[in-house]
Amino acid sequence: MQLSLDHISVTDTTPSQLARLAAATGCSGICPFLHAMEVLPAMPRYDLVADVTERRATRALIDDLGLSVDLVYPFTLAGRTIVADFAPVLEAAADLGAPLANILCYDRDPARRVEKLSELAELAAPYGIALGIEFYPSSQIRTLAEALALIEATGSDSIGVVLDMLHLMRGGALAESVPLLGDPRIRVVQLADGPAEMAADRVEWEAGLQRLLPGEGALDFPELLAALHPDALFSVEAPRQDAIDQGVPVEQRARQAVEAARAVLRQRQ
Repeated sequence: MQLSLDHISVTDTTPSQLARLAAATGCSGICPFLHAMEVLPAMPRYDLVADVTERRATRALIDDLGLSVDLVYPFTLAGRTIVADFAPVLEAAADLGAPLANILCYDRDPARRVEKLSELAELAAPYGIALGIEFYPSSQIRTLAEALALIEATGSDSIGVVLDMLHLMRGGALAESVPLLGDPRIRVVQLADGPAEMAADRVEWEAGLQRLLPGEGALDFPELLAALHPDALFSVEAPRQDAIDQGVPVEQRARQAVEAARAVLRQRQ
């Protein structure tokens, strides 16, 4: 059963440590951050964009372990974003063999959003990298329908969707989204879970730091998984800051996340 270990599940790791955990838990790939993020306080300081030596060592390790890099972060489009500035980040992603870049859209101007996304798709193409829009309630693209509409507006066939199961629930359009789940443009499905309700001011906290493992919350995984296109790739994205605070070893946390994800995937019909 192919499954990718997302960096969010074990944010207190570097990409090379993430790769070792993925191999140890039987995962087929990883979804790493190319550099550390301030909003993820447990993450060690590193930068695979600037540090070419570490980047090459990480790629060599990934190859030695027989893993793939399935998705890379972070790519954020805001009103002041200069798309050309992403060139070195795309180069780093290509060096790791990544086929897909995760895109969060925060630009409030719809026309400019389409323009910048189209420009980024063109910039990424020579690197062999496609784009995956991650809809997210705190961004300007909040639902699956909005992500698909944005792709239509660009007219690009190199842009798809990264579908986070938690965002699907928190976006407020779960029932309306189910008929859209079979769309082949959904490239990666991130497995996580949560309670049926979450206060609006805690949605970002939950998404980045404290989720439930797949199958522990309110999501109806059998229904949702059965509706997906058969070619969708799965990753597990289940950060648990409480487990970090309790001193649960990173190896144990990774194994728990992977085992939970595999358990719900076995329910797929």
